[in-house]
Amino acid sequence: MLSDLAKPKPASVLRRYDEMRAEDGSVRPHYRALLNALDGLSEAEREGRFRTARQYLSEAGVFYRVGAESRERLWPIAFPPVVIEAEEWRRLEAGLRQRALYLETLLADLYGERRMVREGHLPGVLLASNPEFLRPLADQGRAGRPLIRFIAIDLGRAPNGRWHVIKDRTQAPSGSGFALENRVATSRAFPDLARALHVRRLAGFFGRFRETLNDLNGTEGARVGLLTPGPLNETYFEHSYLARYLGFHLLEGGDLVVRGDEAKIRTVDGLRSVRVLWRRLDADYADPLELHAQSRIGTPGLVRAIRAGKLDLVNALGSGLLETPAFAPFENAMAEALIGERLQLPSVETRWLGDPLWKDFAQDLPSGWRLAEALPAPSGPHKSLDESTLVERARGGDADIVATRSLPLSTAPVFGDAGLESRPITLRVFLARGEDGWDVMPGGFARAAHEEDGSALAIASGGRSLDVWVAGDPDERPVTLLGARGESYQRRLPGSLPARAADNLFWLGRYVERLEVAFRHWRAAIARAEAGEDPAPVDEARISLLRISGVGFGGADPIHGLRDHADSAFQLASRIRDRFSPDAWRALAEIADLTGEALRQPSDERDDTLLAGRVLTRLAGFAGLVHENMYQFIGWRFLECGRRLERLSQTAGAASAFLAAGGDGVFEALLEFTDSRMTYRRRFSVELGPDTVLDLALLDPLNPRSLTFQARTLETVMADLPGNHAGESLDPASRRLARLLVRLRTAEPREVTPAFLSRVARDGFEISDLLSQRYFALAPRGAVERQDTE
Repeated sequence: MLSDLAKPKPASVLRRYDEMRAEDGSVRPHYRALLNALDGLSEAEREGRFRTARQYLSEAGVFYRVGAESRERLWPIAFPPVVIEAEEWRRLEAGLRQRALYLETLLADLYGERRMVREGHLPGVLLASNPEFLRPLADQGRAGRPLIRFIAIDLGRAPNGRWHVIKDRTQAPSGSGFALENRVATSRAFPDLARALHVRRLAGFFGRFRETLNDLNGTEGARVGLLTPGPLNETYFEHSYLARYLGFHLLEGGDLVVRGDEAKIRTVDGLRSVRVLWRRLDADYADPLELHAQSRIGTPGLVRAIRAGKLDLVNALGSGLLETPAFAPFENAMAEALIGERLQLPSVETRWLGDPLWKDFAQDLPSGWRLAEALPAPSGPHKSLDESTLVERARGGDADIVATRSLPLSTAPVFGDAGLESRPITLRVFLARGEDGWDVMPGGFARAAHEEDGSALAIASGGRSLDVWVAGDPDERPVTLLGARGESYQRRLPGSLPARAADNLFWLGRYVERLEVAFRHWRAAIARAEAGEDPAPVDEARISLLRISGVGFGGADPIHGLRDHADSAFQLASRIRDRFSPDAWRALAEIADLTGEALRQPSDERDDTLLAGRVLTRLAGFAGLVHENMYQFIGWRFLECGRRLERLSQTAGAASAFLAAGGDGVFEALLEFTDSRMTYRRRFSVELGPDTVLDLALLDPLNPRSLTFQARTLETVMADLPGNHAGESLDPASRRLARLLVRLRTAEPREVTPAFLSRVARDGFEISDLLSQRYFALAPRGAVERQDTE
């Protein structure tokens, strides 16, 4: 392996700084232990360790999306990690803290005194025409509070070994959660090596950041919120992961309302106060009243709460202003004016074509320079411009363009198809603002280009991620966000559940049951069709039920409708995947994959009976995982309510249709639909008696598929929903359920008619509506404002 690295390299690579090798080709000291360890492993052992890491990421559900695509991609981790020597990291930390201080001070000035413009350090046009300068918050910097508290900085190393800033990320920087998962995965692959190198841990950085936000929040018992654009965002996994890891509420814009000047969370317990939000939503979309009017993911009035000083955002709305490419040529002058120092970590060389000195620079653009837009892209759909368009604009005198010198990135070893290969890398580091200044995450993550020329660095373009190891002190104590062993501990119930999450859990339960019912009807219809018998009236009733549910039969391929049912459940689950186990999530993902694969196959080559069996098995697995693995508190109760109400209504509706159809096979179909055939044969004769079938399938309180069982389970679960207390008057949904239970408990089989069953189904739908009105409506009935969250 080491001999591979000693092979002659192309000139383009030799001009780069090599993270692992010195100029004489020898391995740098801080990389030797890593490469010696890798050399000591056989190829099979090495691949086994890589599989361990990737298996962890798969089981943990670590994914990302490209653009608005619906399907997820597994996070592309690569090996080995990038190693940075301790002394070099200390120098890098100093430069990062200095730059963070400069950015913090600059943003406060631009949203305050605007001295940089008044004194001529920054051209006023770069502020006045900047889409990231938010005029409704033009004076927010005067309050004296830091406007940025969590940032990322992309770094590249030049051929001379010096680090340069490629981009400051201050809007809603992503990647810290992926860096955490990279560390977990890599440490599982190489636990012995991580210990031997004393790799610095990341938990302390996140723990200090959590303490900062909790202190900023101040309100006793209240939780910080993490504001996400929603599950279709490219990095939604990270949002949900960080919210769980740090104990924050995961919130979407619709979870919030502004009452007066205060932001409130809509929960199933009423409105709860929130004072601190970690924002992962682009600023313009945060408030449709004062910012981007077309936003459907923001919260009306949020800017008002910020101006009133009742809400702190991390980072402040408008902090994307610091990402303006055209600021780079002026940064040293501004740094000297603001903090009295030149920057240790400069941006890559940049020229703004609006400067009279450089207005003709693009007329004959030198080799190694590229053009880009000078200002951040405006909100809304934005198409990246190609190089030829930018050149044409620049030569036409367009001043909203910058020219940037390309940086030949340093290289690091990465395992690829041909073994260990040298690939260009960039480094993303993260900083958090604490009470005493800026804290730097000891590491971050690196991106390795897909090709040797470095043309595909972005993860979406085929780039891969690498963990970054920083050597630490052998005596450094391990840090964890868990409490220390021996500390006093009290079990506390989770905080209030946002109404949106409860609504989604409720409907997930319903959609999963609808999916199961559709596949049960379809499997039975297939079996009857394959038997070659003349269809009985009950068969027509079953096919009619399928068509009502959107699943064609006997004409259009029914897999289209079944796929729609699977997709509905899968997409809804994607909005709340942080609420149940990865195994339950995978069960739904596998169903979506099975139906998608079946849709691509010709119907005459498909084994539909096998497909139905596989899907029903996974649905049973999902139900078992939810029941056995999901924490049975408020969220589980709403999901269970949805499941039981849907099963109640679907079972009553199917039984009503079967009985109304009449003829041969009605009671056999009813036993099959309720999965009660074997129980019936154990308890009764093989001969089907109407009274015994109706009693077992629909009225028996011990049959998990009967109507009475669903109603009894609902009674138990609904009694523990928020706001319900023993001895108090029943709410409308519970009152309706109590009447339904009396009807089912006292019914005799001869009373079970189509009309009786239709009424039961209607009761189920009405109970669902009453629950929705009480808990999920935009202004829930009886909602009260509460200051605590326990």
